[in-house]
Amino acid sequence: MLVFSSVFMFDHRTFLSLSSTGMYLQDGRVNAFYSTPSIYTDEKYAANETWPLKQGDFFPYADCPHCYWTGYFTSRPALKGYVRLLSNYFMMARQLEFFVGRNPNGPNTDALWEALAVSQHHDAVSGTEKQHTANDYALRLSIAYQEAEKLVNSAFGCLVENVPKGICHSPKMQFFQCQLLNLSFCPLSESVDEMGGTLVVLVYNSLTWNRTEYIRIPVNSIHLQVMDSRGILVPSQLLPINSRLKELRRKYVKGYLGTSGGSTARYWLVFLATVPALGLNTYTISVSNEGSASASIIESMPKGSSATIRNNYLKMTLSESGLLSSIVKTGPEGNLSVESSYLYYEGNPGNDTKGADGAYLFRPIRNSASRLSISENISLITGPLVHEVWQEFSPWIHQVYRLYEGKDHVEVEYFIGPIPIDDGIGKDVIVRFSTSIDSNGVFFTDSNGRDFLKRVRDHRADWDLEVNEPVAGNYYPVNLGMYLNDDKTEFSVLVDRSVGGSSLANGQLELMLHRRLIHDDGRGVGEPLNETVCIESVCEGLIVQGKLYMQFNPSNKGSSWRRSMGQQVYSPLQLAFSSVSDGESWADNSFHSFSAMSTDYNLPENVALITLQELNTGQTLLRLAHLYEANEDDELSTKAYVDLKKMFPKRQVKSIVETSLSANQEISKMRGRLKWRVERPDETIQVVERGGPVDHQNLIVELTPMEIRTFLLKFTEVIAL
Repeated sequence: MLVFSSVFMFDHRTFLSLSSTGMYLQDGRVNAFYSTPSIYTDEKYAANETWPLKQGDFFPYADCPHCYWTGYFTSRPALKGYVRLLSNYFMMARQLEFFVGRNPNGPNTDALWEALAVSQHHDAVSGTEKQHTANDYALRLSIAYQEAEKLVNSAFGCLVENVPKGICHSPKMQFFQCQLLNLSFCPLSESVDEMGGTLVVLVYNSLTWNRTEYIRIPVNSIHLQVMDSRGILVPSQLLPINSRLKELRRKYVKGYLGTSGGSTARYWLVFLATVPALGLNTYTISVSNEGSASASIIESMPKGSSATIRNNYLKMTLSESGLLSSIVKTGPEGNLSVESSYLYYEGNPGNDTKGADGAYLFRPIRNSASRLSISENISLITGPLVHEVWQEFSPWIHQVYRLYEGKDHVEVEYFIGPIPIDDGIGKDVIVRFSTSIDSNGVFFTDSNGRDFLKRVRDHRADWDLEVNEPVAGNYYPVNLGMYLNDDKTEFSVLVDRSVGGSSLANGQLELMLHRRLIHDDGRGVGEPLNETVCIESVCEGLIVQGKLYMQFNPSNKGSSWRRSMGQQVYSPLQLAFSSVSDGESWADNSFHSFSAMSTDYNLPENVALITLQELNTGQTLLRLAHLYEANEDDELSTKAYVDLKKMFPKRQVKSIVETSLSANQEISKMRGRLKWRVERPDETIQVVERGGPVDHQNLIVELTPMEIRTFLLKFTEVIAL
């Protein structure tokens, strides 16, 4: 951008002078002024030219024939996962802030809002910053999270005690969260057998549908029972905590807290929780002499033998090699041959001056990946609620397959790292699913978690592609998931953070989960992507823990699972804990559950609540989104209707104003959409149908496929919590 002061030399003869409308040459020939996107668009539209119509995106980008910017789709996967985790936490915390009342002086969500906003910088969550800068982003997020955590804990106490909005500041019921629950570290739950009282587990659901999901809590005693909020015994199961997770707990708890955190927990206590839409439920865990939690059966898989685990929907078979070989679904769907394996691409050092494998670029030295053989350490764990397979592919890659009873998908948990680089070779680690689907070079990846875009291997719709990098040139960003199909079957994989993915052969999907490199790619970072973690005086490569979810369906029937499960993956149930000395007094509390919406009402399953935020102006910001594309699903790609009276039954809507997506303009005051001329008339721009105006009496919001609508609401006084 050129910055002008009031007088400038122009062409060594004529002077520019500044006025309120722009910069003028003294003879009036030139008017130079600061432009805006709207001014630029108006000028282009006024030119009345014809334009090419582009309906895809611009991925993958390359700045030379061998330099594809597809590595950053995965770079710094731990930071990507942290941003995703806290993005959902922020959304959930703002909901609670709306329920109990916002305190501008804190604790509130402002700091987390700012930290997450900064992390959206194009060299932040992308993973293309220097290591010390990445550390600073993570530190800012961690500090901001701690303030939001205080708000959340306090809000949970207020909701449980049913204190009216705006007057609850120090609830008697103190709740705590376990930040390292993924590492099986939660002091309150681990000591339930020692404290002699009752552990209260609060489960909050930030989605606008009722949910029934399994939760896992680390414990040490086998003599435990779980009761729901009505005092009814809940079936539960004890699973051993695997050795790899125990090792990570010892290491990272010491790194986070500066202490060892005591002896490791012995078991996961698993039970099924039912939680109302936009609400919470509570469960109690206490010591029982008889004990009600079922034990798990543990079996080591002999080398060269096959094995099977199953629930009431799926059966998974592992071949003699120890690799997954098939998934069988009950009912007409049949079975799918699928093999899962871990591999890595060796990073190109860039000695040919065409670019190294780095934070931005993905450039393998060859087009084939090296497979990691599975070790003999395979264990099967079965029980009434959950079944698991523990596998070790190498000392630095471990995996767990997980089947929950009543769930029709497979959960895959992985632990990758430290990636070895002692051989002087950087590595991009992938998981590859090879199926029997005849996909004909076609696969689909999501676009920002919203619509799914068709990808064709070695092909671009807008020009003739010269294939120079057959691996990196076929990688695309994956934020929600990806899938492939043929005329019979559809196979889907969902992710818990942004990664890169591709399909390099028919029937295959692969996802890059971690990378550790030893060369800079010359695109601005100025150092190799070599993430290390130092605890005391010991430094080693970063270990990444994450989850994938996979399912297969009849062709073109998988969208409902991808959309609903994708929402659950992005917005997991939030747990908080409290201990009470008298379990009976807790059971007598009539406010052990809460729902913001009418008890008989859920939002339609094709609609998601994106934003529910109390503003300092006294207004409430509400965003609702239709989850489906047009023609994506026979039943759910239709208009949806949200009843605001049932969504907010304890409040009365005084006024409602629809705004732009960013809530800075009223829709009624915005000008209409411009109609552009396209080069080929047969490629007409699709007319986008939008929901109709909101009736201020009925308060029904209409949404069409892929539509997001934003409103500013004002409520009268709160009727009751």
